[in-house]
Amino acid sequence: MIPARYAATRFPFKLMQQLGNKTVIRHTYDNTLATGLFNDVYVVTDHEIIYTEITSHGGKAIMSQHPHESGSDRIAEAIAGMEVDIILNVQGDEPFVKKNPLQKLLLAFEDEQVQVASLMKKFTDLSLVANENYVKVVVDHQNDSLLFSRSVIPFQRDEHIAADYFEHIGVYAFRKEALIRFTLWPAAKLEQIEKLEQLRYLHNGIRIRMIESDEVSVKIDVPEDLAKAEMFLQNMQP
Repeated sequence: MIPARYAATRFPFKLMQQLGNKTVIRHTYDNTLATGLFNDVYVVTDHEIIYTEITSHGGKAIMSQHPHESGSDRIAEAIAGMEVDIILNVQGDEPFVKKNPLQKLLLAFEDEQVQVASLMKKFTDLSLVANENYVKVVVDHQNDSLLFSRSVIPFQRDEHIAADYFEHIGVYAFRKEALIRFTLWPAAKLEQIEKLEQLRYLHNGIRIRMIESDEVSVKIDVPEDLAKAEMFLQNMQP
C-alpha cells in the first residue's frame, strides 16, 4: 500500500511533480510493483488527480472515504475488508524503491513476536543529523525501536564514546491486527509534539523491529529534494 496525500505540508503537490519522464508517485508505484514481492500494490489517496494518474497508466488505486491524519490510518481504512496477513507501507515520496530492503523487511515477520517493522539507515553525512526533516531512531539489542525523534538522538554526552546515528526510512510493514489496533488508539501526546505517527505504537507498548539498510536513495520532503532526485535518477540511467 502506498498512501498518497495530495496537499503535503512542506511541499504541496509533491507527488505530482515531474521526475524524469514520470511523476513522483508513478515512480514509487512502478518501482514497488517491479519488486515482484507482493500479491497486489495499491496507491491509497485522498485526491482524484492522484487516483487518475495511477489508474490511467494501468495501475491500481483506492480513494479514501474519510479524511485521515496519517498514512497508516489511510491504509487501515483501505485494507479493513481485505483478507491479508502482512501489509507493507511504502511512502509515496520514496520514488526509488528497491527490492532488497523490502524483502528484508518482510523476512522480519518470520519472528512471530514482530508486529510492526520498518527500515533505518546509518547516517554517512553527519551534517544531516540535526536536520528536523530527517527522523532519527535509537534501538535496543534486538534492533527494536526505543525512540524516534526529529531531534538528535542519542546525544553524545561523552565524546570518548563513539555514537552511531540512524535515519528512519519511512517504509513500514504491519500485521493486519496491529494496524487496525493503531487506528483505534488516540494520538499520543509525544506523537502530536513530534508529528511522528510511529510514536503511537511505542506509547502503546509495541516496539518496531528496525531493519538496517545501506541502500542509497532520495526521499522528497521539500522542493530542494526534487533537484537531488533528478540528479539521482540521471546517475541511475545507463
